[in-house]
Amino acid sequence: MDSVEIKQKLLDQISLTEKSIDEYKELTKPIEPDCAIGRVSRMDAINNKSVVEAALRLAEGKLRNLKRVFSKLGSEEFGICLKCKQPIPLGRILIRPESLFCVNCAQ
Repeated sequence: MDSVEIKQKLLDQISLTEKSIDEYKELTKPIEPDCAIGRVSRMDAINNKSVVEAALRLAEGKLRNLKRVFSKLGSEEFGICLKCKQPIPLGRILIRPESLFCVNCAQ
C-alpha cells in the first residue's frame, strides 16, 4: 500500500468522524422543557444524552489524532510510535489510522 492510499484512508476517516461529530452534536441538544414527552421519556432522553456526549468526546479525540497523523504524512515521523519510537505496523495504521502508538505501547 502506498502513501496515496494511506492519505485517502485518512481523509475518509476524517470525513466520517466529522459527520459523526455533527450527528452527535445534534443529538446532544437540550430538550425543551415545554416539550410534552412525559417524565419517564424525559429521564430516558437525559440518560441517552449522557451516552451521546461521551461518544462525542471520543469522536473529537479521534478527529484530533487523525488530523495529527495526517499532518505527519510524508514526513519521517509518520508511522512512528510516540513512546518507543519504533515503526507502527502498516496493518495497525490501516485498521486504526488515528493510532499514535504501536500495539505494545498502547496497552
